[in-house]
Amino acid sequence: MTTKLSAETREKLRGVSTATLCTALFKRGLRNQFIQDVRPVGKASRNMVGEAYTLRYIPAREDLNPLTAFRDRAHPQRKAVEECPQGAVFVIDSRKDPRAASAGSILVSRLMVRGVEGIVTDGGFRDSPEIAELPIGAYHNRPSAPTNLTLHQALDINVPIGCGDVAVFPGDVVVGDGEGVIVIPADIADEIADEAVEMTAFEDFVLEQVNGGRSILGLYPPTDPEAGIDFERWRKASNR
Repeated sequence: MTTKLSAETREKLRGVSTATLCTALFKRGLRNQFIQDVRPVGKASRNMVGEAYTLRYIPAREDLNPLTAFRDRAHPQRKAVEECPQGAVFVIDSRKDPRAASAGSILVSRLMVRGVEGIVTDGGFRDSPEIAELPIGAYHNRPSAPTNLTLHQALDINVPIGCGDVAVFPGDVVVGDGEGVIVIPADIADEIADEAVEMTAFEDFVLEQVNGGRSILGLYPPTDPEAGIDFERWRKASNR
């Protein structure tokens, strides 16, 4: 997988919220890009940003999914952990079923050591207290102790998947913050990042004004011409 996400766009996306990104995508008619029922395992110091590298699970079939399946070096879960590119976000389709773990602390630690940006599943993680302490973005539905083999069978690597009711294509740009995870189509990631930076500047201005006692009427949205003038003055003063 060859990276297309520029360092500049990655850095811009680190400084904007998933809420702002949702609005920017909504303006383009994309209403369903925020992964449902997925939340951060720990408290990240910065946004998780990277291109999607995917793994798809199907329902486990007992005769094909014994514990000995992990002895196979070509097992899709193990293979994907060793091949997920540096700087990517490992996204797992666990069929929105957190009753069995998508991964645990050993696999997440291996991803971290390899330089992977983060991991997202619409299922659960085992060893979630340990994962919460790792310096890697990690998002799941809820903790889950049973091994994935009890319910899930790893099948496909780096194919289009569904994660939390969102279509995720390999190479899509995935952003996670304290609220959750959003998926940005790769071909518009640069322009969405630019717009989100602009929106964030304006929202910071509005928040400062509101905290100072100003009404939102005419300010948010800026239908009052004076609001635009004040914003440009604020922007110049704050170097935004």
